[in-house]
This record gives sequence, structure tokens and C-alpha cells, in this order.
Amino acid sequence: MSGSVTMYSTPWCGYCHRLKGQMDREGIAYEVVDIEEHPEAAEVVERVNQGNQTVPTLVYADGTAQTNPSLIQVKEKLAALAS
Repeated sequence: MSGSVTMYSTPWCGYCHRLKGQMDREGIAYEVVDIEEHPEAAEVVERVNQGNQTVPTLVYADGTAQTNPSLIQVKEKLAALAS
């Protein structure tokens, strides 16, 4: 499932750090995009979140997104995509 999840994040986001740690412990592969370093990525986050730069925002291989999801929500989404 490598590359099937992109996490839009910032270096200072506590929720992002927590979710990254949880996903790392579960062995869930993801790509991180810092929206402060990549303005075009901030635009993606704004589109998903009604104009807000809310992180973490996860975008999946099917184009759907979740904002500040729990680890359980991430795992459920990945399981649904795998089936």
C-alpha cells in the first residue's frame, strides 16, 4: 500500500505528529507533504476543507480525503480500498 496515502501536514502540528507516530507503529506507509513548503499543496487542503488549511488532511489513492482522522478511520478506509 506504499504511496496510497498522502498526509498534508505542517512541522508544528501536534495532531500530525500523533497520527504519523500511530501510522508508523501500525506499518502504514504514507507520503508527507508540508503545506508550508509547498503552496500548491495548501491549495489542495483548502479545497478539501472549505477554504481552511486544516491538517492533518489525508488524501487516498481513490481521491477521497479525511481531515484529522483517527487511526481507526485510516485503517477502515485503507481496508475498504483494498477490498
